[in-house]
Amino acid sequence: MFLKRNSVKYLVRVPNENGHLRCGLRRLFQSINLFNNLTQQTRHFDRSPFPNEVSLYLHRAKLIDSIRLSLRSNPPSSLISHLKSPTLDSFVVANALRSAPSPDAALSLIEALKEIPHFSHTQATLRALAKIFAKSRRSVELKTLIDDINGSKFTNACVSYMDLMQWHAAAGDLESVLHAWDRYRFSNKRVCTESYNIIMRLYTQMGKDSAAVQIFNRMIDEGAIPNSRTYTIIIDHLVNSGKLDSAMEVFNILPLMRIKHTLRQYLVLVEGFTIVERFDVVKTILNEMRIDGILPGRAMRLSLQRMREAGYVEETDEFIREMLPDERIKSIGYCVDSSDEDEDEGEDVNHASADADEDVVQLKPWLDPRALAKALHNWSPDEVAALEDAKFVWTSRLVCKILRNFRSPEAAWDFFCWVAYQPGFTHDIYTIQRMMTSLARHGHAEVVDKLISKLRREGMRLPFSTIKLIIDFYGISKNADAALKVFRDGKTLCGPMSKFNLMLLYSSLLRALTKCGKSSDALDVLEEMILCGINPDIQTFSGLMHYFALQGDIKTVQRLFAMVRQSGVQPDAFTV
Repeated sequence: MFLKRNSVKYLVRVPNENGHLRCGLRRLFQSINLFNNLTQQTRHFDRSPFPNEVSLYLHRAKLIDSIRLSLRSNPPSSLISHLKSPTLDSFVVANALRSAPSPDAALSLIEALKEIPHFSHTQATLRALAKIFAKSRRSVELKTLIDDINGSKFTNACVSYMDLMQWHAAAGDLESVLHAWDRYRFSNKRVCTESYNIIMRLYTQMGKDSAAVQIFNRMIDEGAIPNSRTYTIIIDHLVNSGKLDSAMEVFNILPLMRIKHTLRQYLVLVEGFTIVERFDVVKTILNEMRIDGILPGRAMRLSLQRMREAGYVEETDEFIREMLPDERIKSIGYCVDSSDEDEDEGEDVNHASADADEDVVQLKPWLDPRALAKALHNWSPDEVAALEDAKFVWTSRLVCKILRNFRSPEAAWDFFCWVAYQPGFTHDIYTIQRMMTSLARHGHAEVVDKLISKLRREGMRLPFSTIKLIIDFYGISKNADAALKVFRDGKTLCGPMSKFNLMLLYSSLLRALTKCGKSSDALDVLEEMILCGINPDIQTFSGLMHYFALQGDIKTVQRLFAMVRQSGVQPDAFTV
């Protein structure tokens, strides 16, 4: 399941029909003017004395690591000297606060910053501090901080109603959450779905089930649309209540509602069914996870190891391999006197005895994929050189995270091609699908086609969810021909596909065709779908009827409604 390095090289140089080599994909991007050249020439950054943004990022990372290590010594050694660095800024402080091993360590950093005259707090550092107060249930300190911000003690920061709700919910302060929500509702005609989710989650955590149900009903009645996080809360609560089959029922119905499964949902279900040793169900969930093309999180490792011990070696081997720590990644650390060592150093610290009198505090180097991707957005030669000199250990998980955070598909593609040649790294299906969806989102159909052709020759299978997502993106970019081509290719590239998933794929294609105004093509595909024995669900029919109604084609609407009756599908309120 791996793309060989020379095959990635082939993606950059593609033979044409006459056999002459040409730089296919590279020239495709060069022919597309994604950026305003004048803006690129005049853009500048205040990063002196660093020659480029990657160098600045790397310097910040080292400074953050120094502060992290200092906070884990007792007492914090050399903390002030690190904070006196002229390059200390809110980015460094905010990330150091998030990486603090305990609330007390974070507060010691805040106190030490008072001795640094050139530093002033920003929105980022204050938000990080507020989250620390909230998660450690320090409601008094949290409210004092909020009052200081609202009282203009910090001139460059403000607090939104959603901030208040999230912080008070993390602190378990239901009264303050409801008070913030009331103020939010008073100042806005419509409130976001996430505000309902926050209250629902808090009610379920407090065991107030009926109140949680009332909030869900209120969400529906007031026109807010439940999202993936809404159903994650429901699944999580059902699992914690021991109602595993009900949780699985909710999980299975989400695709019919066109709501994506999330890694958190998979994690909750795997943990729940593993505890009661229903490994046959866990096996089914893991298979669905492969179909969705979701890279497993490390939090799932203990559950999978338990399943492996029960004899499910083959089913868990690939996932566990993805979660194992990469031995190439070296830890940073220093020796401390064991008598002064803090017993609770946080989850990200490992201790290895050096001798009888000293221990070694070890941390994985700090890395922020979003900040690194932002630093690489120009992909200039000096930035690439700085990246190569850094000698990162490139893993599939890290590459996926960086690809996800590129704003420009051109920069993402440059990185994708560059990283293929780095020692010890080979693209796998996870990195390839991430690149493909980024390209499809920005309408680069020709490049996606090249990647699909290459995958077919390599014998690699593309997850069903990726093909569905690409078709959806082509509908948004109004590229009906590309959507049809991916649909035809995808049916063979996915391997065996259930009728249910095939129905969802047809539904995505029909939605894409109607968004492109391809009425006749949509009806042809619907006919093909039915002849193949794939029965459309009510969502598919509703979407088609809505589209043709807007077109004023009442005859087609009536014909579709008759098909709904004949198929035995129960019309929903929207259809009627």
